[in-house]
Amino acid sequence: MSSAQSSPVHRSRVGVVAIGRNEGERLVRCLRSIAALRLPAVVYVDSGSSDASVSVARAHGALVVELDPARPFSAARARNEGFRRLREALGDVELVQFVDGDCELQADWIDKGCEILGRDVRVAAVVGRRRERAPGASIYNRLADLEWDTPVGEAASFGGDVLIRASVFEEVGGYRESLIAGEDPDFSLRIRGRGWRIVRLGAEMTLHDANLHRLSEFWRRQVRTGHAYAELLSLHGGGGDPRSLRAVRSALVWGGLVPAVGLLAAWPTNGASLVLALAALALLAVRIALAQRRRGRPPGLAALYAVGCVFGKLAELSGAATFALNRWIRGTATGLIEYK
Repeated sequence: MSSAQSSPVHRSRVGVVAIGRNEGERLVRCLRSIAALRLPAVVYVDSGSSDASVSVARAHGALVVELDPARPFSAARARNEGFRRLREALGDVELVQFVDGDCELQADWIDKGCEILGRDVRVAAVVGRRRERAPGASIYNRLADLEWDTPVGEAASFGGDVLIRASVFEEVGGYRESLIAGEDPDFSLRIRGRGWRIVRLGAEMTLHDANLHRLSEFWRRQVRTGHAYAELLSLHGGGGDPRSLRAVRSALVWGGLVPAVGLLAAWPTNGASLVLALAALALLAVRIALAQRRRGRPPGLAALYAVGCVFGKLAELSGAATFALNRWIRGTATGLIEYK
């Protein structure tokens, strides 16, 4: 199928599904940004909020779905139920913009995404640049902003904000609701497994409000990441998802093996093993920083990103171990890992 083939998409067949839980003012900003686009249908899915999220969504003209608390909450479940409600409200929906309730859609994003999807019928989904609302408010916000800055072009996966064909969503079966994290890369893998493409644009897509100000919040966020990598590896194997294999292996080595050997051998080596372990971790940080410099990042940001990555491996190992303990030892599923 040639990339020259096209099938123009009209805005009258584009809908939005926003999901959230106790987002407060962030949800207000999210819904305002969506309302400004004047799209035919907007669905908000609420996962048991105790604030005024539901009434706020209705006041902004959104169709509201309140998830039944009798079943476990997850972003995957919220997006699936939101899609079903959107399909009911807009029967000829062609494209769906999923957006998290702590994000604001940029004014011209929908038009740019529609252009790409209309130009190449092999493309299933498009994503753009997600930026942090206040990257200077904390080093953790800054790390999140750096994380969102991924290469433009063919993409292996997308995150919570994505413009996707409704037909592909239904073909693949939507998000896997059993996942408490990592539902986006899992969905992406299944999409690409059917021969579809995912494209990342340089265009501005969303403004995200991580609102991270404590080390404990950053730690929990990385724990969730590690849990997601481990579960994805369990689902798809190393061949199906090499990125998860690399991530879990890296967490095991740098977050577990190297510090453990340094500590266990500290007494017989008079502390030399600790020095070597710290030196190895420092060298890893230097390697990451140099790779970031080659991408054009300033020295300070490259160093910050490298330190965040190395420290985060400890938390990722904790998340992976939690998944393994619950799945293979206790025989239970991990509950939601919330960091805010």
